[in-house]
Amino acid sequence: MSVTNFSGGADAAPQSALIAGASLPKVTMPVLAEMKRQGKPICALTAYDYATSRLADEAGIDLILVGDSLAMVVLGHENTLAVTVDEMLHHTRAVRRGVRRALLVADMPFGSYHGTVGEGVGNAIRFVKEAGAEAVKIEGARVELVSALSEAEIPVVGHLGLTPQSIHRMGGYRVQARTADAVLKLRADAQALAEAGAGALVLEGVPREVAAAITAELPIPTIGIGAGPDCDGQILVFHDLVGLTFAPAAKFVRRYGDAGAVIRSAIEEYREDVERRAFPSDEESYHLPEAARRALEVTENTGTLRKV
Repeated sequence: MSVTNFSGGADAAPQSALIAGASLPKVTMPVLAEMKRQGKPICALTAYDYATSRLADEAGIDLILVGDSLAMVVLGHENTLAVTVDEMLHHTRAVRRGVRRALLVADMPFGSYHGTVGEGVGNAIRFVKEAGAEAVKIEGARVELVSALSEAEIPVVGHLGLTPQSIHRMGGYRVQARTADAVLKLRADAQALAEAGAGALVLEGVPREVAAAITAELPIPTIGIGAGPDCDGQILVFHDLVGLTFAPAAKFVRRYGDAGAVIRSAIEEYREDVERRAFPSDEESYHLPEAARRALEVTENTGTLRKV
């Protein structure tokens, strides 16, 4: 089936050979920096499995994030806190198999970098070594950790503003940096992360004016989600984009399709066809070869077989 095999098979050629023949170059962290320099918008999207990551990659998405949002949109949790390192590794491996061009970034889940810096580096190494991630994303102004990851040759995407792993501290999913002091703190944190070696920065749930000012000042690309149009790039959760979520969409979400309605309709039609025995049809069934039919007495409709 077309969705399960690259041309010649998924393992027929090394990644470098596949990219060399592609119309678009492989995206790396330096490529993102060059896109910012040229003023070319960066398009990012989450993905959690092989099929959707391959579709996103083939559609020209620049950065694919295996987000800890999978805890909610894939695993059904109320927030992102419950997802484990092993679960994130599992999904990152699946996404890795579908991505050829995009930069593959893995979210570090809650608890995987909240202890010592050494523990955080050790978990990040697992994402690169065991799952094939090309960068990791961490939430908060964890400057020491970002510096250590950079020393360990692991590219880092920072994440400031509305950080979902801080939901209990923030008291819910609330827009951040709404006071002068909070704006200045966010700005200082962003600059500190860039100086520590972060290659890009996600700004989530902050006023447009704040994101625009930080984007203009930072030497690294900013990726916005609920941060207005002035960031260097944008990211959405895949399930939000295609209408596969079951809760009201956030203000910043634009749904580009209603896959939920399409899937539900297809399933209902399938169920109805099965119930009225319209599926499978004779054309969708396999039949005995003529020689076997001649050697057997086949009673039509009952399925009784008897050797002649």
